[in-house]
Amino acid sequence: MGTAGKSVIDILVEDHREVEELFQELERPAAEPARRQEVLSAAIAELVRHSVAEEMYLYPAAREALPDGDQIADREIDDHSQAEQAMKRLERLQPDDPQFDAEVRVLTTSVREHITDEEENLFPRLREACSAEQLVELGGKIERAKRIAPTRPHPSAPSTPPGNMVLAPGAGLVDRVRDALSGRPTSPSDVQ
Repeated sequence: MGTAGKSVIDILVEDHREVEELFQELERPAAEPARRQEVLSAAIAELVRHSVAEEMYLYPAAREALPDGDQIADREIDDHSQAEQAMKRLERLQPDDPQFDAEVRVLTTSVREHITDEEENLFPRLREACSAEQLVELGGKIERAKRIAPTRPHPSAPSTPPGNMVLAPGAGLVDRVRDALSGRPTSPSDVQ
């Protein structure tokens, strides 16, 4: 679906809903292990793309637009780092591993708290501080960033400009090639 003219907030909230749907399926331990692995792969890819795009454009915008933007952005980036560590641990586990469900809980709890914080605190404040045009322009940047962003966690990669702006596209290209060669699901539509 095209997102031309959509606000960054609308785009990111849609991403949040897609991730929540994947989480709900992932949390069903009765599901077949292969299905849970596919859902996990799609969730990780979506979360990584989303996080990288936010780090490239949303948080710098928050730093500029909000008086306490530096503290907010730093807290959100820290949330991303914690989630990325959990995703990296999950990548090493199979759904029948005894630690799998515990790590899923760590990831889903962390991401859900992050989503709530963004939707209840950051997004309303950005809506007040930025014009509709600025939010739509930022939405376009977020969409473009998601198309070139990595699909796998890279915990040691930089989370702030300029480092993330330089390294994310290259890591994204490598990840997309690996995904294509392995047939790894990388979006909610891949596991429908």
